[in-house]
Amino acid sequence: MQYTSLGTTGLSVSRIALGCMTYGSSKWRSWVLDEAEARPFFKKAVEAGINFFDTADFYSVGVSEEVTGRALKDLTRRDEVVIASKVYYEMGSGPNMKGLGRKHIVQACEASLRRLGTDRLDIYYIHRWDPETPIEETLEALHDLVRAGKVLYLGASSGPAWMMARALSVSERNGWARFVAMQNHYNLVYREEEREMIPLCNASGVGLIPWSPLARGMLARPRTTDGKVTSAGTSRAKLDAYSEQLYDSPSDWNVVDAVQKVAKARGVSMAEAALAWLLSRPGVAAPIVGASKLEQLDAAIKAVDLTLTADECAALEAPYTPHAVRGFVMGESRPTGAPKR
Repeated sequence: MQYTSLGTTGLSVSRIALGCMTYGSSKWRSWVLDEAEARPFFKKAVEAGINFFDTADFYSVGVSEEVTGRALKDLTRRDEVVIASKVYYEMGSGPNMKGLGRKHIVQACEASLRRLGTDRLDIYYIHRWDPETPIEETLEALHDLVRAGKVLYLGASSGPAWMMARALSVSERNGWARFVAMQNHYNLVYREEEREMIPLCNASGVGLIPWSPLARGMLARPRTTDGKVTSAGTSRAKLDAYSEQLYDSPSDWNVVDAVQKVAKARGVSMAEAALAWLLSRPGVAAPIVGASKLEQLDAAIKAVDLTLTADECAALEAPYTPHAVRGFVMGESRPTGAPKR
């Protein structure tokens, strides 16, 4: 495994982050692996040198954090791993159970710490931006968690670049802890982040932690006969309505064809080629890889050591066409396509 600094911080993270949304409770979503099924993935990740684990309170409504916490306690030394979680989405039906107000942030952090069985979070992300709460309230509450030692670093997830720029400015003006990581939607078939968010992050020393690096598995297998993301692949791909909302452009399959061609010429899997491209992009620290099959995790680990040529990268990038913004909606109360509880 290779390691890199997260942005301009002194935090060292593996080039692959294990995404833990897949591990928790199948009662939440049918494709989620329960604890016994999930444990081999944590074991393989640790044995391969992955030290970066990403979860959220929203995943399996807290059970993902519990499963992640127990696995890491059994398999690792706490000081050697980087544990990240998130706050924003609804965690109950009552008031103050969602959003980025001070009350919810503080109580959500305390709850995440209990479920993970740790006294601190290495990275705490806002899962989305909250237009109903003043940004100053959110940032000061996060800063207070850092000052209290309950959080070491702060991160943000998908949203408009102007919101990220504003947040960085507010933190700087007030002397508060700032966002040092951006977990954004970025892969070969969705590169709109290259227009504003990624240049902003690179100029500001903010590390990139892309989610959906394989476009919900679309980049890991050849073009389907019906042109639908959900018609092939894992049970998650077949059941996850969000996939079709993110990737519904016919031109996306031209990118998939290019990945297949480059991968075949190099004698590697499509997933390895697509991830190797992403790992080579400026500012990208560690794509978040969600694996429901051990061979998927193997491919991600192998990708770290795959270096593509300039011509191969150009071939992978050439078929791309512009897209509408996908991956976030300001003020959404739950992910698009997510079931109501």
